[in-house]
Amino acid sequence: MRSRRRRRSARPISEINVTPFVDVMLVLLIVFMVTAPLLSAGVPIDLPKAPASPLALEKEPITVTIDPEARIFVLEEEVTIAELVPRLTALATDGLDERIYVRGDQAASYGTIMKVMGTMNGAGFKRIGLVALKDPDG
Repeated sequence: MRSRRRRRSARPISEINVTPFVDVMLVLLIVFMVTAPLLSAGVPIDLPKAPASPLALEKEPITVTIDPEARIFVLEEEVTIAELVPRLTALATDGLDERIYVRGDQAASYGTIMKVMGTMNGAGFKRIGLVALKDPDG
C-alpha cells in the first residue's frame, strides 16, 4: 500500500503558476507608466499659450525647436541655420511634403523664428506649423 502512495505523490503537478508572470507584468506596467511622460519632453522651452485646439495627426511630424538663446534644434539635436535644411531633407520621408512643427520659446526672438521658418520655406517645405500650448482661459 505504501508503494502506491509514493507513486501518486511523486507525479509532477501539471498546473501553471501564473503569479510570477502577473508580478512581472505589473512591475513593467508601472515602469512604463512612469517613463512614458518623460520620453516626450524634448528640448525644454516655455511655449506660448493659444486658444486653438490640437490637431489629429496620423504620423509624428518633425519638430524644430528654438530656445531663448536662439539655438536651433531638429528633434533634439542642435544645428546651425546652415545645417538646418540638409538635416530636414535627410529626415523627411515624404520629401518636401513632410509636416514640420516649429516650437519657439516665447522669450525667443521673433526675428529668429521667422528666419528659421523662411529658411525652411525657401528650401521648398510648405507644411510648416507653429506649436503653442492650449490657453486654459480661451
